[in-house]
Amino acid sequence: MQLRGKTALVTGGAKRVGRQIALKLAQKGVHILIHYNHSRSEAESTATEIHALGVKATLFQADLTQPSQIQTMLEEIHRQIPSVDILVNSASAYYKTPLKEVKESDWDLFLDANLKAPFLLSKDIGLKMAGAAGGKIINIADWSGFRPYRDFAPYCASKGGLITLTKSLARDLAPKVLVNAIAPGPILPPPDMGQAEKEAIAKTTALGRWGAPEDIANATTFLLENDFINGSVLVVDGGRSIV
Repeated sequence: MQLRGKTALVTGGAKRVGRQIALKLAQKGVHILIHYNHSRSEAESTATEIHALGVKATLFQADLTQPSQIQTMLEEIHRQIPSVDILVNSASAYYKTPLKEVKESDWDLFLDANLKAPFLLSKDIGLKMAGAAGGKIINIADWSGFRPYRDFAPYCASKGGLITLTKSLARDLAPKVLVNAIAPGPILPPPDMGQAEKEAIAKTTALGRWGAPEDIANATTFLLENDFINGSVLVVDGGRSIV
């Protein structure tokens, strides 16, 4: 896919990894639709940086755990934007859920935010892509979808489901829409993670260090610019999954 002049919806595009993906695509000449939930100020700041690159940035708000808000957002996108060429499902819920403490509401939140929302967005936008000029969908999964780790069962299950959903959508939407996933490893620690834990996690990778959001953004553009990769999961984890 030639990226310049295309339009991409990036969920969670206001901050962290989603923001870096949005900025990288903007540098390639892609017009960006920034989805956010509570991060309005961060979304506006990201939009300002994108405008400085000479491309458009439009903000759309929705709580992705609420299907009615997803539908409202989609209707507004389709009202304003002639076509969406790229969908990047980057928004994600993430927090620790020890098995003895996990509640049904935790399960529902992770599955709604990390699996149902990408499905609803991909179904709507993907079918419109398939009925027009085609397009590409990138799902940001997690290496734990292959190798779950302790105290994160609902999160890992949601990302494992997203990997399977990627492969299913790749078959259902082919040949005009290509669907792939990226499975990051340790890229960006949560704000409350201590230095000792960060160093311990770094040692679990073959490279002995954390990655950066830029690594995921580069993987995203790689998949978007390659037109013979479909239904694949690109693991970007510094070799953590092989240690």
